[in-house]
Amino acid sequence: MSETSATTEAWPALRVDEWTATRETLHLWTQVVGKVRMALAAPINHWWHVSLQVTARGLATGLMPARAAGGEGGELEIEFDLLAHELVLRCSDGRRVSFPLPGLSVADFYVAVLESLDRLGVAVSIRPVPNEVEVAIPFPDDTVHHTYVPEHATAFWRQLVQADRILRRFRSSFTGKVSPVHFFWGAMDLAVTRFSGRPAPTHPGGAPHCPDWVMHEGYSHELSSAGFWPGGGEEGAFYSYAYPAPEGFAAAPVPDGAFFSDTFGEFLLPWETVRTAADPDALVLSFLEATYDAAASRADWPPLTRRW
Repeated sequence: MSETSATTEAWPALRVDEWTATRETLHLWTQVVGKVRMALAAPINHWWHVSLQVTARGLATGLMPARAAGGEGGELEIEFDLLAHELVLRCSDGRRVSFPLPGLSVADFYVAVLESLDRLGVAVSIRPVPNEVEVAIPFPDDTVHHTYVPEHATAFWRQLVQADRILRRFRSSFTGKVSPVHFFWGAMDLAVTRFSGRPAPTHPGGAPHCPDWVMHEGYSHELSSAGFWPGGGEEGAFYSYAYPAPEGFAAAPVPDGAFFSDTFGEFLLPWETVRTAADPDALVLSFLEATYDAAASRADWPPLTRRW
């Protein structure tokens, strides 16, 4: 494989407008699985217990306590295998259930998840309505979203693999309170969040089909958050924002190719700019550091020592 083809595979071109139907279907599927995680996992501040993680094959819940109907203990993991294109449910006692993803509507997927959990003896009750989407069709009724193009799903996962790797590197240099690098199924973004340690003003809320108290908890403390999102650019974008945004934040200097979006209220660095850069890693890291510094310096964050 040539260096050019290897780079293309690692940093795939995936136009947002070409995979909209698959993206919307996959987004809603992750909400079904994410709500199962929310029901089973012990609560953690800022909703960190509901998120998914990037894996070597897709996206997964990680281990969740799953007491079977008979009272026996165990651990459950659910993974979107975006190479084999199936959902896999694994138990710590070795049992495994899976089903293929192509051809399923959201309603079909929802039923298949519940039937798979039932086969494993795991009883879970979730609110079967999506969050943070403009049109919230209940999962059992959603036959509108039914598109799954395997090549598009795999390309998105490869985007997440690169973003996850760089965000983890960025995370490692901060010794204050910082979130894991994790995938939030509400907005369908991969994120890492740094905190100053100080309380923040009550968030105004306003996310579609999401109670305001959810945002109150998520944004209870002053933060600088960054990540990758399949929007904001022709092929998605890295983003960075602060809550609350300090005075002068939007005018802070950022690397060439990045900009502050008044529409989204955050800095954006388009994926297409990154993948065509001479050194994609260096560009993303410089963007992440510049936008964090813009938040921390302008808000006078307490000094926090970096390891390296």
